[in-house]
Amino acid sequence: MLKQVILRSRRPLVAILLVSSVVFSGAQSAPPQSSQSAGKPTPAPVWQGSQANRLSGRAEMYYEGVWGVGELRVKTAESGELIRFNYRVLDPNKAAALNDKKAEPKLFDAQAKVSLVVPQLEKVGKLRQESTPKAGMTYWMAFSNPTRAVKRGHHVDVVIGSFRANNLVVE
Repeated sequence: MLKQVILRSRRPLVAILLVSSVVFSGAQSAPPQSSQSAGKPTPAPVWQGSQANRLSGRAEMYYEGVWGVGELRVKTAESGELIRFNYRVLDPNKAAALNDKKAEPKLFDAQAKVSLVVPQLEKVGKLRQESTPKAGMTYWMAFSNPTRAVKRGHHVDVVIGSFRANNLVVE
């Protein structure tokens, strides 16, 4: 009985596989080219995702080993008026320097020739997290960019006390 059930269930599966292979092979065939584009090579597609903004493996190992942080990201926020710096704490003892209240964070953009600071608002305080770091948590700070000089695609350096993250790409 079990053998009959298995044989009956295989036939629809084989039919589905056959039909799907015909459909997908037709979808993968190239469309005919016109005579105008026959002589011109098509440009390679550009990857627009966050993979293009990743740090090198060596840089990631440095930040993880020396500073106890990983997943460093710099993004625009609030229509470009704020630049947000995020990092994930891997080793709280090493990462304590980044959350030090006495250290004044700065963001340098050589292309725009500006230096940004973390603003202090009257009712909110500084736009950064200064609590004791915990492993696995993501922390952030926001830099004021009122002239919108720092834009997506710019390479920036973030300095917090003796910590320095070089050549981060603004997303």
